[in-house]
Amino acid sequence: MKFAAPIVLAFVAAAAAAEPQGVYLESQDGTRVKIATVEVSGSGDYTVEMAEAPFADHFLSMRPFRCLEGPAKHWCHVPYPYEIARNIGADLTDLEYDFLFLWKGATEYGINMWNGVYYKLDRADGRLIGTLHEMDMDLLSAPPGAGDLRPLRASDLHESDPDSHWLPRMIIE
Repeated sequence: MKFAAPIVLAFVAAAAAAEPQGVYLESQDGTRVKIATVEVSGSGDYTVEMAEAPFADHFLSMRPFRCLEGPAKHWCHVPYPYEIARNIGADLTDLEYDFLFLWKGATEYGINMWNGVYYKLDRADGRLIGTLHEMDMDLLSAPPGAGDLRPLRASDLHESDPDSHWLPRMIIE
């Protein structure tokens, strides 16, 4: 689903007028983990600075990952490996691509690429709320075609049961 430009532009204007905004993942009981800050310009261009403290280094399936360690699941950040505009002037897709994760069981050795986590963002009460969707990260294993900066389609994302995951919400405020 794409967002109406006036709604997104209202968020861009509010964000540009304010300090950098915190990016939080929220558990089912309301506990928040600050994972990043986002700074948005008046044109909608933005920068993301990932936090260091909440993440631990893991070497999974022959690759380094930065993971949040939960009691039953770990949430491992997957930096989007291809070009994006990093602009939210028209919609929030670029920002969604910057916060891709994989989850794995806390006691599992490797990762399964089909355990992808995608937070679909929507504006509510002057902030952005991300709803957890599941996806197969193998969809991103090959570069997108020329000029296709957004290879994921709505049919690739599956809304998740929030009770089945450790961090079902993302909040940017």
